[in-house]
Amino acid sequence: MTPVAPAPGSDASSGPVLIERAGPVLVVTLNRPGARNAIDGALARGLLDAVALLDGDPGLLAGVLAGAGPGFCAGMDLKAFARGEDMGPAFAFVRDGARKPLIAAVEGFALAGGLELALACDLIVAASGARLGIPEATVGLFAGGGGLLRLPPRVGFGRAMEMALTGDPISAEEARDAGLVARVTEPGAATAVARRLAERIARNAPLAVAASKALVRATQGATEAEFWALQDAHQQVVFTSDDAQEGPRAFTEKRPPRWTGS
Repeated sequence: MTPVAPAPGSDASSGPVLIERAGPVLVVTLNRPGARNAIDGALARGLLDAVALLDGDPGLLAGVLAGAGPGFCAGMDLKAFARGEDMGPAFAFVRDGARKPLIAAVEGFALAGGLELALACDLIVAASGARLGIPEATVGLFAGGGGLLRLPPRVGFGRAMEMALTGDPISAEEARDAGLVARVTEPGAATAVARRLAERIARNAPLAVAASKALVRATQGATEAEFWALQDAHQQVVFTSDDAQEGPRAFTEKRPPRWTGS
């Protein structure tokens, strides 16, 4: 792995965010294990730079977001926050996510802003026994990075309200049963499973994947009229693309499709 946007003077082998290219998949690792991968200014900048690389490189088709050490991310570094470090890039990520598919691989815990990082991804893979929660109310704050918006449609109103008001986390298994987590793995296997899932996604037509992602996300809070209008716009692009001709042709010729993303 190589670092993305390491802090000035830091060792190039131990930057706050690491990346690994694996064919069409970019694995992004939050790399502050001694601080439970808590978000400080340098990690926030590195994460946003990594997402820009994923979205800007045509050779990359999907990404995985993981955490170094025993956990995914414990949220905002309160000491860094108190020092006035710029957390803006982290808020930009939780607001906008990535344009290409991004899968969170959660080991151990995803708490507070850490869960909000995972919620900004398109899928969450979590190891058995991992804890996911928004405990901000226990330290005088609230989940201001999208957790209060994104949890209710994923786990239901009652469970989301309980998580927000008590600050108590839920297990990976509970999160899967509620619809928050897509897959539960053995401990230590979350990144590998997320990577295989990203590789599976990367085999599909890029335009079709992008449209599918946008339309699934649009179902959250959109009226039917708004959804159909958005689908019409995507349908005009995808169904008239070269890939839309290539897919049926490859199926007929019994060969793997050769996608061009156009």
